[in-house]
Parts: sequence; structure tokens; C-alpha cells
Amino acid sequence: MKPQSDLSDNILRSNTSIVGIVCKDGIVMGGDRRATAGNLIMSKREQKVVKISDYLVMSATGGAADIMLSEKVISAELRLKELKTKTRPTIKEAAHMIGMMLYRNIRTPTMLPHIVGILVAGFDEDGSTALYTIEPAGGVYLVKDYDANFSSGMPFILGLLERTYKKDLSLKEGVELAKEALKSSTQRDSGSGNGIDVFTVSKNEIKQVVSEEIVPEYK
Repeated sequence: MKPQSDLSDNILRSNTSIVGIVCKDGIVMGGDRRATAGNLIMSKREQKVVKISDYLVMSATGGAADIMLSEKVISAELRLKELKTKTRPTIKEAAHMIGMMLYRNIRTPTMLPHIVGILVAGFDEDGSTALYTIEPAGGVYLVKDYDANFSSGMPFILGLLERTYKKDLSLKEGVELAKEALKSSTQRDSGSGNGIDVFTVSKNEIKQVVSEEIVPEYK
């Protein structure tokens, strides 16, 4: 099977909604809580936005086991790099390190390719913030406005943000926009839902600002 076919098939099955939004005073990152196995909902409480260090937060799309392993390995590799160099990696350095890991993973001969797409955001020691998207094949791109990587909710999220995103949003406005984008996605993407989590990244802090369950309403 061709690698491109592997990517296309896994992207269609990613069953996740994640979003990153660049604001004038930081970054907003959010995700839904549903974990699925085909048509079966396996969990309604999976937090898909995770702090991997005091200065970095990530969200991912792909296989649940691959994502969990990636979170642990990335956190460990960043800590090792920090200990070896006695300096804290920048967001750019961390993003490119993650990209190299994903590049190697997808090109290592195996029966089950490790395919994960990642959004990573954080703040550097000078107080600047940045958001990067890392595609499942390992490409690393600086995000200047917003992105949803290759999550299954991406078409709905990007469709909404195309007409509602404005440059120089405040973090507060970005949080509300992220909530709206995720809720819009959960209305149409069967692989997304049950709740949303939203984090903000400012010049010296990563903070969870939304932890909200989505419950059905019967009339």
C-alpha cells in the first residue's frame, strides 16, 4: 500500500476535533473528548489537549495508542534535550524535533504505521508565543492564524474560522471562537463530541480555561 493511501485512510478515521488559534496576546488550543473505535464510542472523557512541559502544550489526532505514546516520548525527549544542553528548547526547536520523530515513525517498516498529527504551542524565555502544526508525515509549519491539523472535524472547524477569524483577536475572544468551532464540529462530525477542553498560552503561563461537558438535551 502506498504511504499516501495510508495517510488518507488514517486521516478519515482520526475521529477527533482539535483547534489552535493565534491571538495578539498568545495562543488558544482546544479539543473535544470523544474516543472511538470504528462506530463505537469507547470513552467520553478523553482530554486531547495536554501540557507536556511547563511551557509547551499539545493536541493530537490519530490512533489513541499512538497519541498516548507520542505524548510520553515527546515529553521525555524534551527533558533529555534540556538536561544535555542545559538550556530550554525553544518552541521552534521542540516542533522540529517532534517533526523528525513523526517522519521516522511513518517511514519505519511496520505492519501498523504510527500516524499522528500534532498541534504544539508554547512560550519562549523571551515571552514570545508560537503555534506549530506538524503533519502526520513530519512536515512542520508555523501557524500564523489558525489550524485544525488533520482531525476529522477539520472541515467544519476551518469552514467556520474562515469567516469568523479576525487578526489581532484577544485571548478572551480566541477562547470563545475555539469553543464555537469545536461545538460546531461536534454537531456534524460523528467522531467528535461529549465535551471540550480549551487552554490558553500567554507570555509566561499555560492555563486551562474551559472544561465543559456536552450533554444531550431532549425536548
